[in-house]
This record gives sequence, C-alpha cells and structure tokens, in this order.
Amino acid sequence: MRGLFITFEGPDGSGKSTIIKMVGEQLEKDFPQIKVDLTREPGGTNNKIAEDIRQILLNNDTYHIDYHAEALLFAASRSQHIHDFILPNLEKNHIVLCDRYVHSSLVYQGYGRELGKDNIWSINAFAMHGVIPDLTVLLMADPAIGIARINQNSLREVNRLDKEHISFHQKVYQAYTDIIKDDPTKSIKVIDAERPLAQVFNDVYQVICAQIKNKYGI
Repeated sequence: MRGLFITFEGPDGSGKSTIIKMVGEQLEKDFPQIKVDLTREPGGTNNKIAEDIRQILLNNDTYHIDYHAEALLFAASRSQHIHDFILPNLEKNHIVLCDRYVHSSLVYQGYGRELGKDNIWSINAFAMHGVIPDLTVLLMADPAIGIARINQNSLREVNRLDKEHISFHQKVYQAYTDIIKDDPTKSIKVIDAERPLAQVFNDVYQVICAQIKNKYGI
C-alpha cells in the first residue's frame, strides 16, 4: 500500500512553512501508528544533489539565471527529490508532507516567468516519476499581505524569488486562482490564509485528517 502524499502550496508569505510544521507535529500525536515525513522544495531532506540545486536557484547572488534554465533546474531538483526521498517513503506507507511541489513550478515559471503552463507541465511530467499529490492544500493570501509578513519576520530566509517586484507576486497569485478553476481531480483544497494562524491551522488540519481517515480507514 502506497502512503499519502500531501503538498502545501501558496504565494510567498502565505504561511506554508509554519503550517506544515504544525501539522506534522499534531499528526505525530494523533496518529502515532503512521510515520510522518516533512520535506520541502526545491531541495529535500537528506538530498545533497537537490539541495545543491536549491542553493543555485534561491541564492540572492544568482541574479542572471535564464528563465528556461530556472524552470529546468526546478524540475531536476524535483526529480532527484522524488527518487531519493518522496517515493521511498511513500512506498513505506508513510505520510509525506511537502512544502511546494509541481503547482509552484506551474505558477512561478509558467505564469510568473511567462514560459507557459503547458511547457512547464511537460518538463515536470517527465521529472515526477508519476508521483502526483493525493491532496494539495493551497493557502491563499493577497501578495501585499504576504510580502508584508516576510518583511516583518526577521527569522525567515529571504530568497531571490521573495525579492521579485510585487507585479510578479500578483501574477503568481492570479495563476493560483486559475489553477483552482482548472483542477480536474478536485484534489486542491483552498484555505483562506489571511486569517489568524490558529484558524488557518484548524481548517487545514481538518482537511488533512479527513484524507488520512479515508486513506487508512482509521
């Protein structure tokens, strides 16, 4: 039996990294019989090659990377991450929680960089080893709110993409709304991330628990 693959998406500053950590900790308390693995993209836990690519992609000194090369590097990192971490843990029947996945490439490179959603999907369809999320939690917050949160959080790493002009982040936000409308599997669950953290967490956790109970029959 393959485990459960849940991805977290959203514009920068929507609170994904905070929420995914909270979810992971609560799941370990409520479902001790199931192993929960947390990871994030680009890169991935215990994944040297993918982590090296992450440094290239997000390093603030990487100013002049070609957009096509950027898209290909994200896909390459994802492929290595799946091979080394995601797929092996899913095959162990674990729950894998991943901070960003293919939807990020679709919106950031497909729309934000204007490379085309179909082109980005083609690159990633080859890279993903057939691994599609069972559930995608999409945290939506207006770009102005997200950027303000980033600027106010001195503990958060500010990377190259965070520093893009607000117009870029607005395109990303609009792209997420388009993807919601275009979701044939209905596996994307949208959460209003502009509310207090406790409310956001509660809604996210309920959605995930329902998925776990359905998957594992708990």
